[in-house]
Formats: sequence, structure tokens, C-alpha cells
Amino acid sequence: MIVDDHELFAEGLELLLTRDWGEKFVIGGRTTFVEEAAELVASCNADLAIVDLSMPPLGGVAAIRHIKSRHPGTRILALSGTEDQQLAEEALRAGADGFLSKTVRPDALAEPLATIAAGLRVVDPGLLDTLLSSTRKPAAAILDSLTPADLTLWTLLSTGMETAEIANRMLVSERTAKRMVASLLNKLGVSNRIAAAALAGRSGILDD
Repeated sequence: MIVDDHELFAEGLELLLTRDWGEKFVIGGRTTFVEEAAELVASCNADLAIVDLSMPPLGGVAAIRHIKSRHPGTRILALSGTEDQQLAEEALRAGADGFLSKTVRPDALAEPLATIAAGLRVVDPGLLDTLLSSTRKPAAAILDSLTPADLTLWTLLSTGMETAEIANRMLVSERTAKRMVASLLNKLGVSNRIAAAALAGRSGILDD
């Protein structure tokens, strides 16, 4: 089924899928209203839903939430004609199984749809780059709270050094090193060294 308030696009997509991929896809219905999305899924027992994110007044994310809450087995591909990466991320968090920009060629949609139907996920390369970049950046508040000595300690700790080695490298006593490690873990908001090392890896601290 297709949820899109741009009727020309929705009709064109239906014609394309029916004409060129009719052996794989049957369009069970279309709607231009977010409020009708979940009901339409039920009425046509849809395996797949294609949802446009820019649909006033509630928006496509609301449609995705409604569909997934009532029909969790239905797979969803979110589409957007805007460059709003935050909206795309919200769609994925709401339960969408894939996201693509509407700038993709219409005839290139069939394979991603088949991939999603098979239980895998599909994400637009631009969004994927943004998501990967954002997950590598530690919260600004964390970095602001760290001193150069903290960053050095974080690096040493994350490479697996024992307290005695850290003390020797930082020219402090072992007792002082223990206090420094405890303080660092508190600043990072983690409970142990393994979690601190994982955060360092995600944040790019160890890249150099």
C-alpha cells in the first residue's frame, strides 16, 4: 500500500510497480491521509507500506507509528522529498524498515522494496553517513568537561593499560591513578573501563 499526499507520484509509482514488477508486487490500496494508513493496512493485509514523510498535518512519522503499533509485521519504506535528515531518523526510530530519498529513480525502488520484504533494512547513503558521523561524536558536554590529562588518561585506559602502567606513564602514584580513573569514569557517565573503551571507540578518540 502507498501513503502519499502527492497523488501524481503515488499513481505513477503504482503504475510502475504494476507494469514492471507485477510478478512481485500487488498494490492493495493508496491513501493521501495519515489517519487512514493503519486501517488501509488492515483492509488489504499489506506486507509492505510505502510512506511519504511530508504529509500534513500529522506527518508520515505518525503514520509509521500507527501502522507499526497495530500491524508490527508490516514492513515500511519511508520516502522523503526533503533534505531533513532528522525527520528521516525519526522515521527509522518510529519503526520504518528503510528510508530513501524521493530523488531516487522510480524504477530503482523495486529492489529496495524486495530487500525490505525479505526482512533486511535499506537506508539512503546520505542518511547513513549522517547517522554514522553523529554516533562517533561524544556529547559536547562530555568533551567540555575533560582536561588534556583526562583525554590522555582515557586513551591509555582504553588501550587496556593496568593502573600501575597508567601511573607510570602519567608520572603519578598508583593510588592517584586509581582516583583519576574513578573521576574520569564519572565524567564519562560510565560504570567501568570496558564501557569507557567502547565510548572512546565510538567517539573516534582512538583513531589517531
